[in-house]
Amino acid sequence: MAERDNRRSRRDDRDETPEFADRLVAINRVSKTVKGGKRFGFAALVVVGDQRGRVGFGKGKAKEVPEAIRKATEQAKRNMIRVPLRDGRTLHHDIEGRHGAGKVVMRTAVPGTGIIAGGPMRAVFEMLGVQDVVAKSLGSQNPYNMIRATLDGLKLGSSPRSVAQRRGKKVADILPSQDKAPAAAEAAQA
Repeated sequence: MAERDNRRSRRDDRDETPEFADRLVAINRVSKTVKGGKRFGFAALVVVGDQRGRVGFGKGKAKEVPEAIRKATEQAKRNMIRVPLRDGRTLHHDIEGRHGAGKVVMRTAVPGTGIIAGGPMRAVFEMLGVQDVVAKSLGSQNPYNMIRATLDGLKLGSSPRSVAQRRGKKVADILPSQDKAPAAAEAAQA
């Protein structure tokens, strides 16, 4: 009996602490013509993240707006991905993402740049916890395709640690050392 109460209290604690932030990206009103007139429904697109490297998106449809948002949020929490961030503020390298006609380009940025991205992409970066990034949408302006293309690109991102592990090397072997980098730059200019 005590074990059951213990489980219930843990579940209640988990539900009360809002570990995820969510952002409503788009609401679409759709109508269905029926014999008596029109029936209206709503479709919601929501991005959810913990602002520490995890993000997901979901879509929900219902007769009422709050129910559509709730469904979209639940789906977004189920479809989260983890993205490695450099210093917890930007991407490790430049990335391109594609989905359908949507194409996005995401570039790393120096501290203080901020999030330079439009609409749905900005929501993804804010929920992810990225503070400095430059991004551009080159294809479809459809928010669903823009978010899918952004997440597709973010899935391709990798950290130096994961690359080193995959190659069986040390992180220092993967990254250019600081004293060799200026010499390489001078050689390139000459």
